[in-house]
Amino acid sequence: MLEIGKLPTHIAVIMDGNGRWAKSKNRPRLFGHNAGMQAMKQIVITASNLGIKYLTVYAFSTENWKRSTEEVSGIFKLIIKYVDSELKELIKNNVRINILGDYNMLPGDSVRAIDELLDKTRDNDGLVFNIALNYGGRDEIVKAINEIIIDRKALADEGVSVDVTEDEVSNHLYTGVLHKNIPDPDLIIRTSGEERLSNFLIWQAAYSEMMFTDTLWPDYSPEEFTAMIEKFSHRKRRFGGREKEDK
Repeated sequence: MLEIGKLPTHIAVIMDGNGRWAKSKNRPRLFGHNAGMQAMKQIVITASNLGIKYLTVYAFSTENWKRSTEEVSGIFKLIIKYVDSELKELIKNNVRINILGDYNMLPGDSVRAIDELLDKTRDNDGLVFNIALNYGGRDEIVKAINEIIIDRKALADEGVSVDVTEDEVSNHLYTGVLHKNIPDPDLIIRTSGEERLSNFLIWQAAYSEMMFTDTLWPDYSPEEFTAMIEKFSHRKRRFGGREKEDK
């Protein structure tokens, strides 16, 4: 039984393995991405039902542009399909959508679909579902630094000199208080057997718990997700410090 007080506030997921799943079935990669979208839907529902406050998924990275034109185009069409099929359900379940990343670089029809998704869910106060889209952790940090440079120029014009702090960098990230105001992830999950962050929330992940599974994303189930959350509840988080018995 999961205890409410021990639930992670924010879970982030690297949804990996769609292509390998499709290949194992002798189907095109887009077949895997479509199945992955269905798996994502089930995890969103499960997170909402469990009372998780923030869920972030890595949907499309800044590096994914290197993939074939057919695959990239297909992924963007899936975004439109997701909005068309799930918007009413998201509203019904009080889910609010955020986008982490510069989605304006996507094709116009995808941008319009995302704009509708953001607009129609902005007043919901249930699960906050963050989709990292055209997102890269290093790119996010560079963007934050450039914002700080602009702030510093204004201060310099007034003859004021102030050191940059960690809090200031955090505040300027997509997740920071100056943007979406999302807490750092307590738990980061990656599927498909890979064990790396792949440029995902690299600043925010400093003290995140990490869990990995060999399960390919389309096969990742609500039951496995819930089991990982239960496992998380037994971990001791020290944030660089020590408990008395460790000294």
